[in-house]
Amino acid sequence: MFSSLKGFSSNIHSNYVVSQSVSSTAGAWKIYDAKKKSTQKPYSVFVFDRKSLDAHASSLSRSGAQAFKRAAEEVVERLKKEASSLARLRHPNVLELVEPVEDTRGGGLQFVTEPITASLASLLQDKDDQERAGGIGGRSSRFVTEDSDGVRRRRELEIDELEIQKGLLQVSKALEFLHENAGLVHGNLTPDAVLINAKSDWKISGLAFCSPIENSTKPTSVQPISLSEVLNLDTRLPRYVQINLDYTSPDFVLDNNLTASADMFSIGLLCIALYNSPHRSPIETSGSISAYRRIFTSSSTVPSAGNDFLSKRPLPKDLANYVLPRLITRRPAQRMSAREFQESQYFDNIFVSTIRFLDAFPAKTPGEKASFMRGLNKVLPSFPKAVMEKKVLPALLEELKDKELLSLILQNVFKIMSLLPSSRRAFGEQVRPRLKEIFVDNAKQTQEKDTARDAGLMVILENTTLIAENSSGKEFKDDVLPILLTAIESPTPSLVDAALRGLPNVLPVLDFSTIKNELFPVVATVFSKTNSLAIKVRGCRAFVILCGGSNQSSSGDDGLDGLAPEKKKKTSSSSALDKYTMQEKIIPLIKAIKTKEPAVMMASLDVLRVVGENADADFAAMEILPILWYMSLGPLLDLKQFQSFMELIKSLSRRVEDEQTKKLQELAVTNGATSPAVPANDDFLGFGGVTGTTFDTAANGTTPDDFERLVKGKAAQTTSGAMDGGWDTMASSTPTAATSAAAAASATVKSPTAQFSWSTPPPQANTQFNPPKTQPQPAFRTVTPDLASFGTLSPQTTQFSQPLQPVAASTPSIQNAPSASTGINWSGAANPWGSSSTATPTLNSMNLGMSNMNINRPTMTQQTSSFSLAPPPSAGVTPSGGSGFRLPPPPAGGFQRQASTSSASSGFGGMGGMSGMNMNNNRGMSGMGMGMSVMTPTVPGQQQQQQQQRPQQQQQQQMKPPGGVGLSQYESLL
Repeated sequence: MFSSLKGFSSNIHSNYVVSQSVSSTAGAWKIYDAKKKSTQKPYSVFVFDRKSLDAHASSLSRSGAQAFKRAAEEVVERLKKEASSLARLRHPNVLELVEPVEDTRGGGLQFVTEPITASLASLLQDKDDQERAGGIGGRSSRFVTEDSDGVRRRRELEIDELEIQKGLLQVSKALEFLHENAGLVHGNLTPDAVLINAKSDWKISGLAFCSPIENSTKPTSVQPISLSEVLNLDTRLPRYVQINLDYTSPDFVLDNNLTASADMFSIGLLCIALYNSPHRSPIETSGSISAYRRIFTSSSTVPSAGNDFLSKRPLPKDLANYVLPRLITRRPAQRMSAREFQESQYFDNIFVSTIRFLDAFPAKTPGEKASFMRGLNKVLPSFPKAVMEKKVLPALLEELKDKELLSLILQNVFKIMSLLPSSRRAFGEQVRPRLKEIFVDNAKQTQEKDTARDAGLMVILENTTLIAENSSGKEFKDDVLPILLTAIESPTPSLVDAALRGLPNVLPVLDFSTIKNELFPVVATVFSKTNSLAIKVRGCRAFVILCGGSNQSSSGDDGLDGLAPEKKKKTSSSSALDKYTMQEKIIPLIKAIKTKEPAVMMASLDVLRVVGENADADFAAMEILPILWYMSLGPLLDLKQFQSFMELIKSLSRRVEDEQTKKLQELAVTNGATSPAVPANDDFLGFGGVTGTTFDTAANGTTPDDFERLVKGKAAQTTSGAMDGGWDTMASSTPTAATSAAAAASATVKSPTAQFSWSTPPPQANTQFNPPKTQPQPAFRTVTPDLASFGTLSPQTTQFSQPLQPVAASTPSIQNAPSASTGINWSGAANPWGSSSTATPTLNSMNLGMSNMNINRPTMTQQTSSFSLAPPPSAGVTPSGGSGFRLPPPPAGGFQRQASTSSASSGFGGMGGMSGMNMNNNRGMSGMGMGMSVMTPTVPGQQQQQQQQRPQQQQQQQMKPPGGVGLSQYESLL
């Protein structure tokens, strides 16, 4: 393993973190993955363990051990030569040395190079193992990398046609450099000498047997080798530290010449090994010089076109027909050079030409570069995945420094991302850091507008879906979201539009806090400041998305399209804004829109729809619905657009109605009972009998038949209080069986009204009368009676049992005609409260005080009536069994009329408290304002008594409270 590195103080061990597992082998070297401590960049450490040689010397004698020790020292010197040669040779296709060779504690060697994935020999061996196990996928690859933190992943390596062509082309370029520039011959070009780096480039190493070319004039510090010594293979040494005869040219073995063409013979054998099965050279010598010589004595054992170059698999046509015949030939002069090999028909295809163009990309003109980038997008789908990821993609990212090609390069980069099966890893390791560097870090330094940079930014915005799929939430927030916010705040409208259009793709990656605190404020600011109608519309679409709605415009429909469920699944609940932000942040922005353009109005409708679905009902009623009504009346909207607004208005209104109804019903249930139905015209400022002025039978417990019986004198009802049922239902007269039953029924139907300290107590007695039979009249709605149907009226008990209400002045008054059968002239009496007998609007206001009147009552010629007006009841005085009126007993021999003083008192009390309240309320009910001057017939002999009562009435008028205005008008009527 790696015990030789433990506990040994060295520059490599102190500056690098080296993995404990071997990633690959290359001849005598074991390759370990490593990271530099200071930069965390990946590298590879090549280690040679001296113990691998000493293990072969354990069975040797002393003399043999000494010879073996000298041979081992020579091996170590050759390996040092290999590492030192890498330090002197700098070429893109020669392995790059990072740290020079060092000695290890056990006498071994180590040096650091660029990161290496595997050697070609290990890769071919792995392919052979897969094929033996039953094809590709039969076993997992043994090329597994392990990071310093213990993370392991499988290396993705492919050996396909293009990969082989690319690799051979790179190897030939390295040979061209060695032959023509360095004047060296490699001498041992085998699969162990070809290394594949992390970018999938093939690079040569294994320069332990390199030597200057014979007769070369190139200056070099590399010591020449002795072919005789090199070809004298020592069986005591491992074969991997000696020259490999299976790939050696006959120039070395048979001719003993160090020529550059010897390497071309070796590369021909390498080409066959790449296609052969198993992947071995067609020449197998088992390390024996004699076996090598024997092979070349017969044409059948030498690879040639006649025997298909001894390949067990068919070779590519161009390779077999044009290349191999000029590589595997006995005469060195007939072999093609490294440059000719690169220009052969074998490499004449679009894929290899693309790789070669990328290698020479910096030397191309700007026009050639642009044309290449435009055409690359079309051929990328045909490239092998490994070539795209490890060769094409790094080359493209390297050229991103050219701003003029930024957009074209990014198009190809995202094309590769869409084709790679492992695009998430490639994007995270290579692409995303580069994008952040260009569009975030560099953008902060240069604030001026850059059209080339904007073009590249547009390409990124068009591929937000791909970026989101290949990024985690934290990676997107740290590296990609700043790019998106830069685009939203850009002064270029097309960038803002593209950024807002891509929000549905990026929201599922972000969390709620990031959306609310970082993304939404930027969108809201741009929406409020922009003057572009297109940005306004796009901003509304963005608000819909941020609120959890669909990206599809739902104007004119219910928004439940076939794509909405899928999008809602993709957008998590944490992605949408909360209700507070919708109501307090978005709605004010929509309300502040001043334009009347239909496109903006309909986009706003979508926002209001999705917010209305989440907002409270009261907020919808007070904030959203007024905005909808205001926008719906826009002068530029057509019929269909207006109908879309009305649909949402109706929908929200129904929702508000339903929720408010439900809330009130729940409140009524919580309070213990359902609230009684309140009449629409109920006067909550009315006390007691005020509600009677509405003629609402449901409220006062009466029906039109009750009223008819009341005014015709058929029956009278008593109420539980002077203020209980209103003026229309005040208690009237004598207690009969009919009235008692009616009173009981009324008490059952009516609910008690409020009683006050100043209310008159209920009546205690009734007056009997026998009204004449009348024909029942049909129910009527008019209040104005037929005055022709009334005869002469006479007061029953008292004229104040029911309060009267004002009527309109339009009702004609009836002149008071004195009756010959009475002695009291009511109309002629000087009444300080009264006026002329002509009805006035004030008199007409007493419209319903008819409950105690007898219709067609016979005239009482022998009776004398006497009235005394008592002061109205007050808060401190309660009438006890008596009334303010005093009726003296009638003269002897006359007709006795029983009077209910308590009933009169009750009527007066109710009148005194309520007359002032209703004097001017019911002017429209003047139909009942009958000429009351004919209600009381004049009786002879009462004139003198009435004159005696006049001073007492004046005194009572002075004592009367201000609320007794109705009483004075009523007495003037009488």
